[in-house]
Amino acid sequence: MIHYVKREDLEVAKYNDCIENSIQSRIYAFSWYLDIVADNWDVLVLNDYEAVMPVPFRRKFGINYVYPPLWMIELGVFSKYKNVRSDDFILVLQTNFKFVELRLNTHNSVDKFKKKSIKRYLQFLPLKDDYDTIFKKYNRNRKREIAKAKKFNLVENWNDNPQKLIQLFKENIANRLGKVNQQDFDNLLQLINLCLEKNVGDLLTIYSDKKELVSAAFFIKHKNKVTQVVCASDLKNRDNGANTFSNDCAIFRYQKHFDIYNFGGSSIKSIAKYYKSYGAETEEYYQIKYNNLPYLIKLFKR
Repeated sequence: MIHYVKREDLEVAKYNDCIENSIQSRIYAFSWYLDIVADNWDVLVLNDYEAVMPVPFRRKFGINYVYPPLWMIELGVFSKYKNVRSDDFILVLQTNFKFVELRLNTHNSVDKFKKKSIKRYLQFLPLKDDYDTIFKKYNRNRKREIAKAKKFNLVENWNDNPQKLIQLFKENIANRLGKVNQQDFDNLLQLINLCLEKNVGDLLTIYSDKKELVSAAFFIKHKNKVTQVVCASDLKNRDNGANTFSNDCAIFRYQKHFDIYNFGGSSIKSIAKYYKSYGAETEEYYQIKYNNLPYLIKLFKR
């Protein structure tokens, strides 16, 4: 039986054990990660933590609604056994929330809820070959950008001050997203610091030969996969190949220790095309999205 458990009533050790040993295991679903990035979160729990579905939510007009927190890519259902159905959890979710916008993970299916879901895409690069073999699969533009970066004498630096990435993101990326506030940046800073402390995260910064910060990225490491959670480049310095150089430095670093390099993914065709230019493959997942709010409130929550 699936039951709704509030965060304060959660048996944290059992919950985290389920996440760690689940078929779908993702670092975003651990309690410490959600405690940082989500405003509030509760959990749908199957029996004695045989499977769980974390549910991040906010409250507006006196109504709780499910939302996708920043700095998080996949959530959904996490189960220790193969026969657990995502649809069963979504059905329970639907009885508890009138508005839901939640990303599942690539292992979750939505057989009964396809009309209430949107197909999304991730791009990932297999790292099982040696670096030289991986590099040969980069397209001409990526190789040209790396040559350009070397010409400009760009320098990589690992585990710099996290504030540098955040400031670069604020100045170059945040306005494009439109919904990033100071609390989101505070959450990101806390997240980076804790991941560095736990040795499950890395921060990469790229500098010009004039010691100017031109690109930065934050990565998380979990099991056989490393994922780029957030990245930013100086838009005033776009002709030096910094972004491609940053990804190449990370791929070179992680190739020996991980099987998968996850670019963080995008359903935007131009960005997906850029990731594929490294030889990346595409994987799909679903985002549950529906609005059953009363009509007048629905007008304010679209």
